[in-house]
Amino acid sequence: MQMAKVIGTVVASQKEEALEGLRFLILKPVDANTMKGCGAPIVAADAVGAGVGELVLFCSGSAARQTKLTQAKPVDAVCMAIIDQVHVE
Repeated sequence: MQMAKVIGTVVASQKEEALEGLRFLILKPVDANTMKGCGAPIVAADAVGAGVGELVLFCSGSAARQTKLTQAKPVDAVCMAIIDQVHVE
């Protein structure tokens, strides 16, 4: 899993039937030590109802198809938790 900030949403009126009902977010990965953005933004399916500005956990690759919402669907990334607090020592 990786941390990211939700920086936007994606609206796709025409999509593969298996993706119907999924909401898509634009995520900017963040460094756990500095909490600053790092890397390119990605599009992820939203399994938890996250909103713009929230810090989330996401996974990618085959792990993205392990949630109830994304199981056996053609997704490469999924937002799977909304972060309440982060403590780094």
